[in-house]
Formats: sequence, structure tokens, C-alpha cells
Amino acid sequence: MLGTLVSSVGGATALATPLLAREFVDRLGSGRPILGLSVLLCGIVLAGAAVAAGGRYLIDRTAEEIVRDVRSGLVTRLLRLRVGAFNTTPPGDLISRVTADTTLLRHATTNDLVDLLLGTVVLLGMVGFMAYLDPVLFGVVAVVMLVVGGATALVLPRQGAANRRAQDALGDIGGHLERALGALRTIKANGAEQREARVMHRAVETARDEGITAARWSAVASSASGLVVQLSFLAVFGVGGARVADGSLPVSSLIAFLMYLFYLFSPINQLVQGASGVQAGMAAVRRIEEVDALSAEPDDRTPAIGTGRGAPAGVVPNGAFDGYPGGGRSADVAVAFRAVRFRYAPDGPDVLSGVDFEVPVGGMTALVGPSGAGKSTVFALLERFYEADSGVVEFAGRDVRDLSIPQLRADLGYVEQDAPVLSGTLRENLLFAAPDASAAQLAEALEQTRLNDLVGRLPDGLDTLVGHRGMNLSGGERQRIAIARALLRRPRVLLLDEATSALDGLNELSLRDAIAEVARVSTVLIIAHRLSTVTMARQILLLDAGRIRARGTHTELIDSDDLYRSLAMTQLLDAEPGSVRRTVPAS
Repeated sequence: MLGTLVSSVGGATALATPLLAREFVDRLGSGRPILGLSVLLCGIVLAGAAVAAGGRYLIDRTAEEIVRDVRSGLVTRLLRLRVGAFNTTPPGDLISRVTADTTLLRHATTNDLVDLLLGTVVLLGMVGFMAYLDPVLFGVVAVVMLVVGGATALVLPRQGAANRRAQDALGDIGGHLERALGALRTIKANGAEQREARVMHRAVETARDEGITAARWSAVASSASGLVVQLSFLAVFGVGGARVADGSLPVSSLIAFLMYLFYLFSPINQLVQGASGVQAGMAAVRRIEEVDALSAEPDDRTPAIGTGRGAPAGVVPNGAFDGYPGGGRSADVAVAFRAVRFRYAPDGPDVLSGVDFEVPVGGMTALVGPSGAGKSTVFALLERFYEADSGVVEFAGRDVRDLSIPQLRADLGYVEQDAPVLSGTLRENLLFAAPDASAAQLAEALEQTRLNDLVGRLPDGLDTLVGHRGMNLSGGERQRIAIARALLRRPRVLLLDEATSALDGLNELSLRDAIAEVARVSTVLIIAHRLSTVTMARQILLLDAGRIRARGTHTELIDSDDLYRSLAMTQLLDAEPGSVRRTVPAS
């Protein structure tokens, strides 16, 4: 508002200049002195330019602050989106909304909006002075403005639609690029660079075509402002010249009127450009509002309570479940699924169909079964990445929906299947979930996950950069880093999704021993395709087609379930019915 007010003062000088010019001509004709009036004219022009520059600076500074606020809000919103939101909107498209769309919004909400307002105010002022100077000449100008202005009004909606399509095309480019860069090794290994480039080139061509369409309509609208002034100038010059010749109009009034016409170009151009910019800004606003419409997690900043941060080991001992706030049915049950049903899409198939099981406090419970049985979905529901369609998911005897998300996730240590590693140093990755962990706790986690040798080999030890997505590390090293990161969080329940899938046999055996050691003092829930990892589990849950098919120890399932026995046989495990397989006790 302040910038607009200051700019308006600068624009007002354009209204006074033609009247002073008329007085200047009259003084020349009458022989009166003109020095003072000349100085006043120069002073007004210079002051107007200085004030207009100050107003533009205020507007541009405000624009940057607006964009900062919008971008900060968008970033916060994107990080709070539910995982399912990314199934329909590519991350690259969302990134373009934070960058390209907010840049358009910057111009629309300040420069273009102010231009629209200032152009209207100055135009109305000039129209008023022109009507005051000579109503006949003003009538001539008004006819020209109505004809050309009406044609321009028909162009602006088409320009707005083209701008919206151009912004959508830019989002598509971001989506395709993010997809390609996220699987760059796969693309190169399969010789698909040219095919992927063609896909992105088509998106670039679409963006260019829509941009050209928008530019075409913008050019038509912009030329209209010049056309108004030129046609008005010719009409006024002819009609005004005739009236000066017959003595009905002083020549000084004609000069002042022509100056107003000359100055008229600026506010008309401001109006057209401002309207065009606002049209583009509205397209950006629509895309930004679409982010707000995506499903997001509640903004619950309730601090995690009772997370056992004083525990000396990498996980919270079993006794930490005692007295958990609001604990329900049984203090001996860490996690429970009760008649849980879930599907990823409303019209999709059931991924989980009435799943019922309990995970006791302490020891290891394993989820096994064929691919697509719903094992990872169990973890996703427990972490509240998704919400169950029906049934209840419980943690420590409480419905997870009754717990704040920060509190729940602080008590769970989750190691994902692909074990992502973030750009930065090894130390930053290890301390990502527990930045306040002590040196002793870090050393213990490194020992548990057999990472000491890796640290010793790296040129800068823990301060070595791991590269984009951990590209400088092997798959097994990334998995062990993810497990160490989870252990440093000291969770009540450790969730391991295929934690040993990328390890060689020797490292798998070492890590399996470490997991077994953790399971002696805490609760571990593990998903595994390699049954060798979980033969010592206290309880094995066999999941098939979204249902719990069987449960028991490795030996019990070998004896009682054909599917489990078949899975074991394919991995060359002891799968003879009645075979004895030792399990690790719960405590």
C-alpha cells in the first residue's frame, strides 16, 4: 500500500505537466517571464522520477517478501503431505510450483497489480483533465478508446487460458526430469537416454507452443495500447487543428491536450500489462492452491513424550512400555492390528483384508510372505503414512490415530526397503534422526552395524561426503547406515523392511547377530524375504493376499504350512517337516 501510494504521487506529476506546459505557451505568447515556470517544470519532472523510483523499490521489496512467505508455506505444506499425495502428483511438478509459479505470483501480486491500479488512477485523472480542457476532443478520444478497449477485453481471457496451459506444461517438464534423474543409472544401463530425452523434448515443445500462444495474445493486447494513442493522436490532430484554425480552440490548449495523449500511452500500457500479468498470476495461484487441496498430515507439533532418551543402548528397553500414556489392553503387546482393511485407491483392490495380529513386547516378530502380500503396507499404516479404511492399528495399547504423529514416529525406528541416504556427510546421515546423540552412542551404533571398517576406509572418516543419494556407497553400506540411524533414534519398536536384502552372506550373518542382540532387550518387527534372517524369530506371521495365513515359529510353520515350507525350500533352508530349528528366546 505504501509503495502504491508513493508511486501514485510520482504518477501525479504526469497530470500536472501538460497544464504547466499550457501556461508556458501562454506566457510565451504574452511576453511574460518563463524562467521560474521552466525551473518548476524541470523540478516536477525530476521529483516525479525520484518518487516513482522509490515507490517501485518498495513494491519490489514487498514482492520478494510475499514470495518468501508463499514459498516457505509451500515447502512446509509439501513436507507435510501424506505419502499417497505423491502417487498422483509428480515431485518435479510440485517443485515447479515452488519455483516457477511463485515467480509469476511475485509479479502478479505486486508489480502487475500495482500497474493495474496505478494505470487506472492515472488514466482516470488524465481523462478528467482532457474533458476539462476540451469536451469535443475528449469525445473523439473516448470513441477510439471504447472501440479498441472492447477488442482488447476479448483477448485477455484467451491469454489467461494460454498462460495456464503454459504453466501446466512447465510442471510436466519438471515431472519428467525428476523421473529421469531419479533413475539415471537405470536409464544409462538400458541405453534409454534418447528415448527419455524425446519424452522431455515433447514436453518442452508443448511448453514452447503454449508459451507462443500466450505471447501471441499478449502481443495483440500490448499493441492495442499503442494503437489507442496513435489513432487518438491522428483524430485529435485533425479535429483540433481545424478548431485552432477557426479560432474556437487556443493553440496552448491543443498542445496540452496532445501532451495528455502522449502521456496516455503509459497508463494504458500499464493497464494492459497489468491485466496480462494478473491473468498469468491467476494461473499460478490456481496451481499453488492445488497443493493446499492435497491431503496432508495434521500440523501436530506435540512433543514426543516418554521416548526413553536416557537409555544407554541403541533402543529403549522393554520396560519402557510400562506406564506408556493411555496404554490400553495389555502391557505385553507392543503393536496390534485388529480387523484392519486397507486399499490404496477407493476403487482399487484390498491390500489388507481383515488383518489381525499382535506383536508382543520384546523379541523379534517377522512378517514374511510372497511379494505383494501387503507386508510393507503394515509398516506404512503403523507409521501413519496412510490411514486404515477400517479396523484399528494399536501401538502400546492405544489407537495410533489417538497419538500425535511426532509422538508416534519418535517411538518407532523405521528402516526402509531401499535404505535412502541423503546428500551430506556420513556423520550427518547417522545423526539425522538423533542430532543430540553422544559420541559413545554413535560409536555403539557403528559397532552394532559393523560400520567401523567403512569409517576407517573413508578419506575423511565420518565427515566424508557420501554423494547424491549415497552414490559413493554400496547398497549394503547404505542399508547398514539406515539401520544405525534408526538405532541412534532409540525407538521402542524397531521396524526393519528387508534390512539385509543388499548384504552379502558374511555381512548378513553379522547384522543378523546384531539384530538378534537388539531383539533380546527390545522389540523388533522385521519384514524379510530371506527367511534365513528370521528363523530365530519369536513369532513369524505369514502374510498372503492381504491376510494372515499362519503364525508360529520357523519350526512350527515348516511342519504346518505348505506355502511357508515352499518358501523355505526355495532358499535351501531346512524345510523337512519335524526338523528342529533353534529360536532365540524373548529375553
